[in-house]
Amino acid sequence: MQFLKTLFWVVAAVILVLFSYANWEAVTLNLWGGLQADVKKPLLIVIGFLLGFLPTFLIYRARLWALKRRYEPASRNVVVSPAAPPRPPRPAGETGGSSDTKAWPAA
Repeated sequence: MQFLKTLFWVVAAVILVLFSYANWEAVTLNLWGGLQADVKKPLLIVIGFLLGFLPTFLIYRARLWALKRRYEPASRNVVVSPAAPPRPPRPAGETGGSSDTKAWPAA
């Protein structure tokens, strides 16, 4: 599984590099007050991706943190009963106390 994960990230990095190489040209952004900025296309795309991804990621992490905090006190109050001792093995001649046949084996 680790190999597939590594392979995925290597393929994603290669695709990103090829995309960046093919689109490495300057784009002029008209900002406020007549200010202009020349930015390369791949950088502009990465910044746009992060502007969309980071708020979603932060909301996800905050909800996960809140759920863990809510679950933690409940998990502390759970009492784990000790394991029951194993039953002694039956002698070979015993059938379980009943002579009739059942669809399920006797416990």
